[in-house]
Amino acid sequence: MLRKRCGGYLVPEVHRKYQREGGSEFAGSRSFLMQTKYFPFQKFHRKAGYTLIEIMLVLAIIAVLLGAGIYYMAGSLDTAKNKIVEADIQTITTQLNTYEMQNLNLPSTAQGLQALVTEPTTQPHARRWVRLFKKLPQDPWGTPYQYKNPGTKDPKSFDLYSLGPDRVESGDDIGNWEGK
Repeated sequence: MLRKRCGGYLVPEVHRKYQREGGSEFAGSRSFLMQTKYFPFQKFHRKAGYTLIEIMLVLAIIAVLLGAGIYYMAGSLDTAKNKIVEADIQTITTQLNTYEMQNLNLPSTAQGLQALVTEPTTQPHARRWVRLFKKLPQDPWGTPYQYKNPGTKDPKSFDLYSLGPDRVESGDDIGNWEGK
């Protein structure tokens, strides 16, 4: 056969020889000529890999999916923090009940929750004091839990509450009166 290939394309000399001798049935056609090295818009051999546009398109799709996920999960963080506060209040309430059983009274407002960590030196004195916490927990917003005995919300018991995200006493406080 007279057709010789060089790198996948017909060499120009071979093309001219084809035309002189009559060549094959598609020697003069546009598709045959585009395969030769005469034309600058010759067939492009793509190497393995991804183009920049393909990579950018995939990254854009991932960014949109992450953005949508973050948007829908934003409320979950607040809910999780509220659940942490409720669990902490339950834990501290259990320790306060233990303190009351051992000492026959609750710590005063002045003694506060610190009476669960260090032995109180003011009245009422603890009869059989035992450390119930190594360190007092803080709420998810970084403030200590508040304690009042007797309570303002429940005068027959104590108030134990978190100041909430605004860190001041207001309507968004989460306390042990929530479940009552």
